[in-house]
Amino acid sequence: YRGHKLVVLFEGRDAAGKGGSIKRFIEHLNPRGASVVALTVPSVRETGEWYFQRYVRHLPTRGEIRFFDRSWYNRAGVERVMGYCTDDEYEEFMRAVPEFERMLINSDTTLVKLWFSVSRREQITRFTVRRIDPIRQWKLSSTDVASLDLWSEYTAAKNAMFERTSTDDAPWTIIRSNDKKRGRLNAMRHVLNVLPYEGKDPNLDLTPDPLLVGSPDQILLDADARDVVDDQDA
Repeated sequence: YRGHKLVVLFEGRDAAGKGGSIKRFIEHLNPRGASVVALTVPSVRETGEWYFQRYVRHLPTRGEIRFFDRSWYNRAGVERVMGYCTDDEYEEFMRAVPEFERMLINSDTTLVKLWFSVSRREQITRFTVRRIDPIRQWKLSSTDVASLDLWSEYTAAKNAMFERTSTDDAPWTIIRSNDKKRGRLNAMRHVLNVLPYEGKDPNLDLTPDPLLVGSPDQILLDADARDVVDDQDA
C-alpha cells in the first residue's frame, strides 16, 4: 500500500520451494518497486562489518517491496549448524534480532517472515532430481548435500530460532510445501491477508489453508498428529 515498505523473508529447509515461490510472487509486480535480494557468501570486508549491515543496504524505501531469498537468519540456521559462526556470534545475533526487527517495524516497515517446510523424504526426492537434471544441477550445492546428514541438527537450530525470534512484533509463519503449488498459493494468500492494501475486497476470502499455513506451535502440533511416518518438518 502507498508510502509503505514491505519486507518478506523466505527461509526454510533446502529444496523447500523458496526460490520458486519468490518467482511466482514477483512475476506480475512492477520491477521498479519490487525486487529480490539473494546475497552470496560475505566478502572479507563484510565479515568485518556489523552483522546486519549487508542486509540493511538492501532494505526498501517508501513504496517498495524486498523479497529476501534467505536473510539475516542464515546465522540462526546454516551458519550455526555448519560452524560458520562462533557461539558468541550466534548468541549475540539471537539477542539482537528481535530488537533489529522491532526497529524496522517502527519505521513503517511491514515484516513478513515465512518458513517453508518440507519432509525429509520429499527433500531427498528433490535433491535426487536436481542431481540428475542438467537444467537444475546448478541448484545443488555442497551445503545442500551436507544438510541431508544434518537433518536433526537443522531441526534443533530451527526450533531454537522459532522459540527465540518468533515475537508478537515479528512472528514466524510456516508454509507446508510438500505440494509446491499449494504451498506457493497459500503463501500468497497469507501475505495478501495480512496487508491492509488499498482497494482490498472485503468480500474476497484470502484466508490460507490452516493445514498448510500457521504459527510454529500450530504446525508443530499438526505435524505431530498427522505426519510422524513421513518425518514431516515444521
